[in-house]
Amino acid sequence: MAELGRSDVNGNDMIENLIAARKSLKLSLEKSKALGFSLEKAGPRLDEINQRLPSLEAAVRPIRADKEALLAAGGHINRAIGPAAAVLKVFDAVHGLEKSLSDPRNNLPGYLSVLKRLEEALRFLGDNCGLAIQWLDDILEYLEDNVMADEQHLLNLKKSLKGLRESQSDDERARLDGGLLNAALDKLEGEFRRLLTEHSVPLPMSSSPDLGEQAVIAPSLLPVSVIHKLQAILGRLRTNNRLEKCISIHVEVRSSNVRASLQALDLDYLEISIAEFNDVQSIEGYIAQWGKHLEFAVKHLFEAEYKLCNDVFERIGLDVCMGCFSKIAAHTGILAFLQFGKTVTESKKDPIKLLKLLDIFASLNRLRLDFNRLFGGAACIEIQNLTRDLIKRVIDGAAEIFWELLVQVELQRQIPPPPDGNVPILVSIITDYCNKLLGDNYKPILNQVLLIHRSWKREKFQERILVSEVLNIVKAIELNLETWTKAYEDSIISNLFAMNNHYHLYKHLKGTKVGDLLGDSWFREHEQYKDYYAAIFLRDSWGKLPGHLSREGLILFSGGRATARDLVKKRLKNFNEAFDEMYKRQSSWVVPDRDLRDKICQQIVQAVVPVYRSYMQSYGPLVELDGSSSKYAKYSVQTLEQMLSSLFLPKPGRYASFKGRQLSAKFNNGVADLRRTTSAVV
Repeated sequence: MAELGRSDVNGNDMIENLIAARKSLKLSLEKSKALGFSLEKAGPRLDEINQRLPSLEAAVRPIRADKEALLAAGGHINRAIGPAAAVLKVFDAVHGLEKSLSDPRNNLPGYLSVLKRLEEALRFLGDNCGLAIQWLDDILEYLEDNVMADEQHLLNLKKSLKGLRESQSDDERARLDGGLLNAALDKLEGEFRRLLTEHSVPLPMSSSPDLGEQAVIAPSLLPVSVIHKLQAILGRLRTNNRLEKCISIHVEVRSSNVRASLQALDLDYLEISIAEFNDVQSIEGYIAQWGKHLEFAVKHLFEAEYKLCNDVFERIGLDVCMGCFSKIAAHTGILAFLQFGKTVTESKKDPIKLLKLLDIFASLNRLRLDFNRLFGGAACIEIQNLTRDLIKRVIDGAAEIFWELLVQVELQRQIPPPPDGNVPILVSIITDYCNKLLGDNYKPILNQVLLIHRSWKREKFQERILVSEVLNIVKAIELNLETWTKAYEDSIISNLFAMNNHYHLYKHLKGTKVGDLLGDSWFREHEQYKDYYAAIFLRDSWGKLPGHLSREGLILFSGGRATARDLVKKRLKNFNEAFDEMYKRQSSWVVPDRDLRDKICQQIVQAVVPVYRSYMQSYGPLVELDGSSSKYAKYSVQTLEQMLSSLFLPKPGRYASFKGRQLSAKFNNGVADLRRTTSAVV
């Protein structure tokens, strides 16, 4: 039993040991699992620690650096931080000004004041950013030399500083304010334009103004307060290199205003080309307008613009004033005015053109002082050159036509006279022409033109040369008339032609400047010639008609009534035939002067009608009872008188031009155009 008992005890101990071993193994297994789990979780943390080790190493590196280097680093850093902090403070102030730059129209002085502060702040930024960057460069170099910072960190700093250095260029510096200054300047330009536009009003005028009643010089069209504002704006914009833009705005606005003022004058004719007209006569009216319009434009519009440019830009300089004004003048028509004058000088030559060239010269000469003052600067060189060229063309053209006029009159001598006995157009034009050339209006101008033209050739000119040339032209006309009078085959129309032309010279030169030079004896001679040829004309033509109404043989005729009737019929028939033939031939002839025509017709009536009336009263009854009486009593006294009184009336459609035979090559280059479009001197 005891052994059994001991066996039981030993068995129980073994079981307990096994159980204990089991628990121990289980506990060890659980600890192993927990350790494995912990090790598994510790892996990422170890990786993280491993990754942080370089930065931790860099962070503690200054601790390992030299003690003196560490102490010196503080000074370097403080010197760099001071300027950088100031720059940042000003940068913040710049953006604080944005709210104050709203609209210059409301408070221009305040706007300009804020803008000036903005410019000063940006100037500070521009000047001090470089200093701050330099200090930052120094501390970076110090840290790098003393191995006091991580290489990557230093690399990032270098990259940032490089970007800051690049921002110091002119283009990039303008962006320091984020475009605030440019936006503010744009508003200021807009205010400059608004002030000009709102105070630029076209000069009021009707479509055809009386230009002579306008004031000689128009005042500035802008109030003084507005000009002061424009000057203040210019000052700020000029500081910011925007002067050219201001000039461009001024030229644009004021040019538009001048064009609007000129629009009522209807200046389309200035664009006419040489191909659009045949001769000066076709644009004669335009030339007269041209002088008035040019004077108006210069004395009223360009004068005002010149003064305004000086008022607005006077603080900037005379060159800027003149440059701005020259652009306005060029954009608003002065070049077109000068080009029109040039076009006239290029047209065909004729006597009328000489007078028109003198008109152009007179207009330019009246404006000479104005042109010199307004367009005398270097900025107006194009206007000066065109003006000088026009004056030269006018003087050369006028002098050429004048000196060749005598030759042209002489060349006309070789063409046939007018078939209607009229005064040739040449005579009409030249007599009127000479009167005008020596008249008070044109003589001083022509003298000046010829004097200038001779001076260019280093030749002397005296007034008597002009007078002598005009008298030579009149003498050439007289010789032409003598030649043409002899050129008619029919002496009757030759006498009519001579009567017409001698009277024309007498009437149209009497009491004129030319007439005073010719003298009273010259006029008495032509008056006598007129009366002489009138008497010869009447005697050899209508004076012969009464001879056909002879009473011879009728009073003492003893052959009876029938024989007397036959004799009356024969004589009336001869009269009618002679009258019809003469009337038919002379019905196409012309006496252009009304007084002379009335006088010569009255003389014809007095020579014919009383004789015819008396004859018909005495012998008319002999044929009136005859069945064929209408063949012989063809005209009543009243009809005859009416027919004779209506002779020599001018015919419509007579052109004021003349032509001659083909000229020599010497004159074909220009003067040939004096010979224009009719068949002879008619």
